[in-house]
Amino acid sequence: MSTILQDVDGGNVTLAGTAVLLTNTNGGDTPFTEFGYASTAFIIICSALVFFMTPGLGLFYSGMSRTKNALSLIMISMLSMSIITIQWVLFGFSLSFSETGGRFIGNFDMAGFKGLGASALPLTAPQIPGILFALFQMQFATITAALIFGSVAERIRLMPAMLFVFVWSTVVYNPVAYWTWSARGWLKSLSCLDTITSDLPCMIGGLDFAGGGPVHIASGFSGLAYCLMAGKRHRTDEPFKAHNMTNVFLGLALLWYGWYGFNAGSALAATPRAAMAGLVTTLSAAAGSLFWVLCDYVLHRKLSGLGFCSGAVAGLVGITPAAGYVEPWAAIVIGGVTAVCCNLACRLKTTLGFDDSLDAWGVHGVGGVVGGILTGVFARKWIAGLDGAVIEGGWVDGNFIQVGYQLAGCVTIAAWAFFVSLIILFVIDKIPGFHIRPNAEDHLLGNDLGEMGEVAYEIVVTSTNAPNHATLTTAFNRVEKPERPERNETHETQAV
Repeated sequence: MSTILQDVDGGNVTLAGTAVLLTNTNGGDTPFTEFGYASTAFIIICSALVFFMTPGLGLFYSGMSRTKNALSLIMISMLSMSIITIQWVLFGFSLSFSETGGRFIGNFDMAGFKGLGASALPLTAPQIPGILFALFQMQFATITAALIFGSVAERIRLMPAMLFVFVWSTVVYNPVAYWTWSARGWLKSLSCLDTITSDLPCMIGGLDFAGGGPVHIASGFSGLAYCLMAGKRHRTDEPFKAHNMTNVFLGLALLWYGWYGFNAGSALAATPRAAMAGLVTTLSAAAGSLFWVLCDYVLHRKLSGLGFCSGAVAGLVGITPAAGYVEPWAAIVIGGVTAVCCNLACRLKTTLGFDDSLDAWGVHGVGGVVGGILTGVFARKWIAGLDGAVIEGGWVDGNFIQVGYQLAGCVTIAAWAFFVSLIILFVIDKIPGFHIRPNAEDHLLGNDLGEMGEVAYEIVVTSTNAPNHATLTTAFNRVEKPERPERNETHETQAV
């Protein structure tokens, strides 16, 4: 074991700690590299934390839905995990982070994780093994795809959704991640003072520490496109309300827990900046939950558990792009402002007449934009400097143009995600057997039975006026399941 001091040219980045020498496994193609034990272990743990966010999201969405759709929302979250894992290894990581691509998207140099292992990505993540960086970023791609389905919950056909996840990740997430995080992406590499890309042309640069754009804006506006293409849910006597608040709180706990790895791990090393990112993450979530609850109380004179959970997620979304740049007091402001803006956005859907079922656009799309803009306001030079990075800061440091850069990035990502998603969904919907919306019978029956033939709970109560199936089934596994109505193959394009 040895002590390693690593300087990145032009940035005075110094990392100290116990190191391990990794042997060359590529027959001379890859140089010998030393990595700190602490940073390597830290990012392994962070990868595991972020992994838990996807099943946590499934529970969160499941609890917010009606009983007859609860299982399918967990299922699509886990399906997204499997699909993205395969796509990421095949070519998704290479398209997102290759260091020899152009400005718009990467190439296939690292397809199949070629060349990863003992080597690092010197322009992107020089402190940890490349294979570990790929594993960490894989979890980001997974949760991003799963977030989309909150907008179209209760009217998802699983097979078209699976195809959408694969295509969407390739043509939306991979390019946006490349713009934002790759050393050569146009949003990242145009930053004049980015210490690890100072050899690249220098014009402008957006700040996005952990994924306000690639994760939240992209998923939120893609979800908006999906819900518009799928149409509204049927209006019935059954209210659209959360059926299991226990699952919602449990899902929030897993999300909040995983967000420490999400934001702190984005420092890509065990540094004081990572610790600060973890602190501001929890402060913003706490502020968001309180501000949302207060908004609900002012309007309805009730303290809503669902409002608490939604506000906490809004605060976490808002701090995501800012986590490695802002002070603790600013995190409280960001969490509160983001929660209020998201609360208002979720009410706006009724006025505008679209059915964003579980408010994925209202919380993630709008929250990502608000957080991105506020990053340009509150970013501080000294916070970034905790691990040696050099930025000009935001408004509070006198760099007033930074908000303009942030706004440009937010608008570009939102527009790309929305319009490209519309095109993908339009094409998929034209494929025989891949209509994105279930037919009327399956929609009334529920996604769980209609798409999966399974249910989330053994005791199921169904409406007494529901067509062609049992009025009441008790101890569901001990009696005959409701007979599934004969499928009407005519595609329904709009709900009544």
